[in-house]
Amino acid sequence: MPEWLINLLITLGKIIVVQGVLLTCVAYTVYTERRVSAFVQNRIGPNRVGPAGLLQPIVDAVKLLLKEDIVPDKANKFIHSLAPAISMIVALSTFAVIPFGDKIVLFGKEITLQIANVNIGILYILALVSLGVYGITLSGWSSNNKYSLLGGLRSSAQMLSYELSMGLAVLGVILINGSFQLDTFVQNQYDWRWNIVFQPVGFLIFLIAAFAETNRTPFDLPEAEQELVGGYHTEYSSMKFALFFLAEYANVIVSSAIIVTLFLGGWQFPYLQTFGLPEFWVSILQVLTFCVKVAMMVFFFIWIRWTLPRFRYDQLMNLGWKVMLPIALLNLIVTAVVIVVIKT
Repeated sequence: MPEWLINLLITLGKIIVVQGVLLTCVAYTVYTERRVSAFVQNRIGPNRVGPAGLLQPIVDAVKLLLKEDIVPDKANKFIHSLAPAISMIVALSTFAVIPFGDKIVLFGKEITLQIANVNIGILYILALVSLGVYGITLSGWSSNNKYSLLGGLRSSAQMLSYELSMGLAVLGVILINGSFQLDTFVQNQYDWRWNIVFQPVGFLIFLIAAFAETNRTPFDLPEAEQELVGGYHTEYSSMKFALFFLAEYANVIVSSAIIVTLFLGGWQFPYLQTFGLPEFWVSILQVLTFCVKVAMMVFFFIWIRWTLPRFRYDQLMNLGWKVMLPIALLNLIVTAVVIVVIKT
């Protein structure tokens, strides 16, 4: 079999496995949030379908598939259908450059545990994050509903505002590592040399911006049920609504994976190589380490949602422009000065 065909099959296999695992995790993140919210509010939560309610995501998927798809008469039907697909595709595509392990040898072939190891991986992520706003904005505009339009406009302003701080936080990490490749970021965080130690301010800025970019409480102003009914997805039902719903949780998982990769050591398990384990099991433990770190970050996203109240919109914009942006700029300047002083 030609080498190019083998590499193509390996890449296709990685895409199928990663996307399958990601979609399964998205469904069960919804279940986890429902259980955590029930615990926080001192109630039971879903526990009827299957043991401990573990089959609830499957029942929910069937229910949404069977629901009627309602489209307003005066809506732009093409854009109305395209918007949720944009949100979901962007969310799933972002994971393509995130390394979830180092390398593993299967059937005598060394396989990189990353779908696409591009040399501008972090720029690819920032570009896709910027595209994510189109799905929400277009859904609000195409619905021909004032509440939806307001939700879409809020989302545009919010995401553009916090992308600036997010980009500046990432620049600090790029200056420290001298690369745009995500696998290089992880390799440079060997043992306990995690970027959160060298960029604690950048970590906090990126974390807050990630909440804003994923429209999670306390930054869920594009939905704001008390004001906008449901915001940008008011006029959506059936699987179109489900795509928006799943895209939000996919973005939570992807954002958690990016935070882990940039600041929390990625798949690095401190001193794992000193245990004398076979190379195959080292690779498996690295993947498990990455999954556990991401799961902990996802749980943090969920916990914050059921802990903090929603901001007012003026508070949200003031935080983005008057607090986070100046701090992010100052952090970048200090990082650059320190690197220049150390190198000279």
